[in-house]
Amino acid sequence: MTNIASRTERNAAVKYSPADIEAKWQGRWAADQLYKAEDSVPGKENWYALTMFPYPSGDVHIGHWFAYTPADAHARFMRMQGYNVMHPQGFDSFGLPAENAAISRNIDPREWTIANMDNMRRQFNLMGASYDWSRELATCLPDYYRWNQFFFLKFFEKDIAYRKNGAANWCPKDQTTLANEQVKDGACERCGTTVVRREMPQWFFRITDYADELLEMDSIDWPEKIKVMQRNWIGRSTGVTIGFDVSEYVEAGDADKIQTFTTRIDTVYGVTFVVLAPEHPLAETLTQPGQKAEVDAYIENARKQSEIERTSTEREKTGVHTGAFATNPLNGEKVPVLIGDYVLATYGTGAVMGVPAHDQRDFIFAKKFGLSIRVVVAPDGWSGEALAEAYIAPGTQVNSAEFDGLPSQEGMQKIADKIEANGWGSRTVTYHLRDWLISRQRYWGTPIPILYCDNCGTVPVPEQDLPVLLPENVEFTPTGQSPLTLDDDFVNTTCPNCDGAAKRETDTMDTFVDSSWYHLRFTSPGLMEEPFDSERVKQWVPVHQYMGGAEHAVMHLLYSRFFNKALRDIGFVEFDEPYARLFNQGTLTRDHMKISKRANPLNPEPIVERFGTDTLRCYLMFLGPWDQGGDWSDQAINGISRWLHRVWDLTLRDTTDPTQSDPKAERELERMSHVTTGRVVTDMKQFKFNTTIAALMEYTNDLSRIADSNGVSRETWTSAIERLLLHLAPLAPHIAEELWQQTGHRYSVHLQSTPDWDEAKATSDTETIVVQINGKVREQLQLPAGVSEDAALEAAMASEKVQRYTDGSEIIKKIFVPGRLMNIVVRPGR
Repeated sequence: MTNIASRTERNAAVKYSPADIEAKWQGRWAADQLYKAEDSVPGKENWYALTMFPYPSGDVHIGHWFAYTPADAHARFMRMQGYNVMHPQGFDSFGLPAENAAISRNIDPREWTIANMDNMRRQFNLMGASYDWSRELATCLPDYYRWNQFFFLKFFEKDIAYRKNGAANWCPKDQTTLANEQVKDGACERCGTTVVRREMPQWFFRITDYADELLEMDSIDWPEKIKVMQRNWIGRSTGVTIGFDVSEYVEAGDADKIQTFTTRIDTVYGVTFVVLAPEHPLAETLTQPGQKAEVDAYIENARKQSEIERTSTEREKTGVHTGAFATNPLNGEKVPVLIGDYVLATYGTGAVMGVPAHDQRDFIFAKKFGLSIRVVVAPDGWSGEALAEAYIAPGTQVNSAEFDGLPSQEGMQKIADKIEANGWGSRTVTYHLRDWLISRQRYWGTPIPILYCDNCGTVPVPEQDLPVLLPENVEFTPTGQSPLTLDDDFVNTTCPNCDGAAKRETDTMDTFVDSSWYHLRFTSPGLMEEPFDSERVKQWVPVHQYMGGAEHAVMHLLYSRFFNKALRDIGFVEFDEPYARLFNQGTLTRDHMKISKRANPLNPEPIVERFGTDTLRCYLMFLGPWDQGGDWSDQAINGISRWLHRVWDLTLRDTTDPTQSDPKAERELERMSHVTTGRVVTDMKQFKFNTTIAALMEYTNDLSRIADSNGVSRETWTSAIERLLLHLAPLAPHIAEELWQQTGHRYSVHLQSTPDWDEAKATSDTETIVVQINGKVREQLQLPAGVSEDAALEAAMASEKVQRYTDGSEIIKKIFVPGRLMNIVVRPGR
């Protein structure tokens, strides 16, 4: 019998050379536009697979590989599942790094960005990614950002975009405003500089108008942790707004009440002070002459603190007396008014009522400032003694006038009823979410298409004049204003309404505007007349599978959802959500520290040169569950390399027919093949790449063993190898393509379908029964599937290995676990 495992001289001479075959197939796929997606293919459903596009920082680092290669494997898999897959790529190419590079390297930001895009495109191709490059976009190009401006004008028409004066987070180093989400621990998330507060005119989008709808997420298949993060960020609270009278301190006709919001109106009789935000409009009015110097100094210091610092739960509350008092409308009591920097003018009403007996931070504050502490919701058994700490649980109303004796939950409703009946306030819903600040005082972004005319006021740029182009050769100086303000040719223009002199808005848009709708533009590459083709959008969007980092939960992902809903209301799209499914990858580490360009870097190109792209792709998918991340090992990647070399050698073995095949071996290989396909298909659908590769490694071992045993026909062997290559193709596309060709198949393996599998064929005719004697394993038996307890016991007692421990002994107990275990408990015979 000819040994299947033997090689001919021809096959023995064919060595696996990753560098050669990967370059070969990357060139062929690009030339053939193999991955170009048609908008529709008869008999196939569309599948839009999108990974969050990168900022062109210069190089595709190993973190990019960890984000993009598993996503690419899944897109390839869905193509082989029979879908018409669109898997585009582009560049999120506006942002501060380009400006920083312009300053430090004396280079034009556009030149720096375009060069980086060219380099990263080359590196993405090195990755073997199946991108449809015909749909490539770059947000820094006028043919893209003109539509940012177009949407801004539409939002402005509908009052979704508006301008107002307000405090902004300001990074002194980068000389730009920051959204709250971009401030981390009181510092700029980009450069780490301490953020300060600064008053200036700002452009906003009314995301708060969509707060309730943004809380509705039942229709999207997203990780629960992302939904929870968005719900917490939106922060919906229900309660009561109530006004405390300060009319004795204000001019007639001015606001004469301090409005406060509380979720615990049952504690209103326990209010012993009111605190205003430093920015509150009544702060100056209520400050009495004897307190002015102290209050002014306190407010000035508060402006140097970020909102994150001011509201940190780890920070001690501070405050200062104004000398004024406010009247509680329910009991007529006058309580002192203080200013405290832990209260924010941009959240709620900008004022809070202090109830120290029922809020621990108020309790500490009252102790510090010598303010009274009055219990109005009593715990069981309370008899009037002072509290050692705030009591925050439900209880019984006390010191609450006609509401005494009521359970506090009932008191909450009846007190709210009284407040509304007397016109002192109303039931209210508030949100932690604030409107999206989109103004940025920098150059490298989308110019906001607004003009300011002395005669006409704020004037939108006419749509026919878009795009408002960024000027070139802008001077960068840390003035605190946009560098565009230094360009007279850009700033000075003509009002389209009156033909008078006008000035352009010099702020640019937050780059999250760019990424809020880019998925729509991918459906209509090169379209000049409109931002996207509505019919094409209907064919592809919502995105079927979105992939990217969880760190974008309350920025990009929330903004994109808002943007989609705003576009829907204006009439541009018909669906509610941009991304139907979301999968978040974990973090890649080395030595248990995050890998990044600046700290703990790891360059992928030397790894590719040594091992090949396919080895690196598979290793990144094998080192742990993709959603949990993993720790890089310089040694462990060798195991993946050895496995791919074994696949190569196994595939190219001589498959001369044996003189006769073994029906039992044929059936066992068929079973293993269907088991493998079942595991691979199930795991690939769920992004379980590590267990997919583990299953293929086991299958490779099974094939090697069967090849050595000379037990199957050429037809059966060929079918098994085809199955192996088809499953390998999404993971290691180059070696799979090469071996597909080497084994005489028609190009391309990536246009084939996933192998079928039958669960019935995956079922074994036999099962392994472990035999224990007194709890110790003494034998393993291969018995017919579904073997009964009596038959299993009979087979066990017939084994010589078992007889050594049972002869002359008395069986006192049998424990049988069907399909797994027979435990025989014996004691020595007498």
